[in-house]
Amino acid sequence: MTAPAAPVKPVGAVMVVGAGIGGIQASLDLANAGFKVYLVESSPSIGGTMAQLDKTFPTNDCSMCIMSPKLVECGRHPNIEKLTYAEVEGISGEPGAYRVKVRKKARSVDPDKCTGCGVCTNVCPVRFTVAVPDPSAQEVTPEVAAVDAIIDRYGARRDALIAVLQDASAKFNYLPEPVLRRISARLEVPFAEVYGTASFYKAFSLEPRGKHLLQICVGTACHVRGAQRLLEELERVLSVKAGMTTPDRLFTLEAVNCLGACALGPIVVADGTYHGSMTPAKVSGLVDTLMKTDKK
Repeated sequence: MTAPAAPVKPVGAVMVVGAGIGGIQASLDLANAGFKVYLVESSPSIGGTMAQLDKTFPTNDCSMCIMSPKLVECGRHPNIEKLTYAEVEGISGEPGAYRVKVRKKARSVDPDKCTGCGVCTNVCPVRFTVAVPDPSAQEVTPEVAAVDAIIDRYGARRDALIAVLQDASAKFNYLPEPVLRRISARLEVPFAEVYGTASFYKAFSLEPRGKHLLQICVGTACHVRGAQRLLEELERVLSVKAGMTTPDRLFTLEAVNCLGACALGPIVVADGTYHGSMTPAKVSGLVDTLMKTDKK
């Protein structure tokens, strides 16, 4: 009787190019199977696009809740060597005996000692400069003059960016491009950084908003209490979809995930005022009240 053959242990190494969620999962599967894995990623960190998302389709689950355990496991796995901030420059050889040339970009820090605290940037002798617009080259329109007055109150300081954006948003009801460019020039902050800040925060809008902002919570607590019916009623009354502004610039309708007052759901916030336990009839009356207030 022939004895069963002993299982063959994996030999050799595997390279996975791209450390998005797919690359991370492939690396974990291969590493758990016993292979040595080299995970190559062109950006400084792993995670890819999924790390930048809030929710996933079609379950609407939190993307980081799914991804975080995989990031931790990948970071600690003894069979996975991460080659971040690196690019594959060439492959030679044949199946089973490939040779791969990988170029690692300079980080100027020791990655084995780096904790990501950012303190080194304060004492770094090298400063990278990014061109910013010349304030004198921009036409002084009423919008520009108004934002200049706002900046003068705070001083043309980089750390005043958020405060200036908040006041400019309150002044114009949104953040037009000339205003963003003036803020970039006066504060000496790259336009890309100003635009990125303005587009990141939900409180800012790059499109004109109506005089009245109506926000309806469609989170779980409000949804089970009929928030969808309220949203449909508001869309019918205003003749616009969520995320749009009425043609007369009187109302902007927004659907938000949470307003932090679940016990009062379903909730509608009108110009910062919370209205709880709303019904379709109540939201119609709220719109009528706001319209009558403008006519007085």
